[in-house]
Amino acid sequence: MTSRTLLVFGLGYSARVLVDRLRPAGWNVRATARSAVKVEALQAEGIDGFLFDGTAPITDRAGVFDGVSHLLLSVPPGAGGDPVLVHHGGDIAARAGDIAWAGYLSTTGVYGDRAGGWVDETSELIPATERGQRRVEAEAGWCRLWRESGLPIHLFRLAGIYGPGRNALETVRAGNARRVVKEGQVFSRTHVADIATVLEASIAQPHPGAAYNVCDDDPAPPQEVVTHACELLGIAPPPEIPFDDAEMSEMGRSFYAESKRVSNRRIKEELGAKLVYPDYRAGLAALLAET
Repeated sequence: MTSRTLLVFGLGYSARVLVDRLRPAGWNVRATARSAVKVEALQAEGIDGFLFDGTAPITDRAGVFDGVSHLLLSVPPGAGGDPVLVHHGGDIAARAGDIAWAGYLSTTGVYGDRAGGWVDETSELIPATERGQRRVEAEAGWCRLWRESGLPIHLFRLAGIYGPGRNALETVRAGNARRVVKEGQVFSRTHVADIATVLEASIAQPHPGAAYNVCDDDPAPPQEVVTHACELLGIAPPPEIPFDDAEMSEMGRSFYAESKRVSNRRIKEELGAKLVYPDYRAGLAALLAET
């Protein structure tokens, strides 16, 4: 394929790294943003930007979809479902034969709570939160579009994302770090750069209908990550706080409703992906060196 045009629904933190890699390689990129100001910022970068806040279809449909060879979906579902499917599922289905690869950024939250046990892509989807349930339904919708129209969809279930500007070092520096301890609690996580690595590997060798867990090799309790960040910065770690005594928002508390270890074997064996940051120690060390 001589002309490669990527359309990104929701050019946010994770999708940005992939776009910044593809554009120097000659890719054309189009992307949506939720506000006119952000659309103007995209245009200033040389990215064709389109306004899409999830409440209505994009006005210039032809200008968005014509010539698109690759599609990345990074818009979270709401109470009314996946907004891209709701407003543009038909447009995408009509062009499915022209699309070589499509990726949907989901979450490992679809697996729910496993009391610290391991899950892989064959594990049952039993979300423990409303957010997770919405993701399960969105995944099913995109897979239905694959079966009905041939859209070459790939599901990427992302673990907790960190990277430049969003990591435990920043939290410690800001004085907002807490070591909340819940017995048996463990999370998987991934550096944002490794997300792009996995997406690139999938684009190079598509397997339509496949699901991939995107995470590092070392699931760990959240308080251990904070402790290590403090050690790197030469700062005394904050005191441990029992989970039952911690003052937390409903959103923050919901993250502790799930404890699991996520296997990343498939991205290595099927895609040959090589993680630059195989654990949080490597990721935080690199982030510290960059600042």
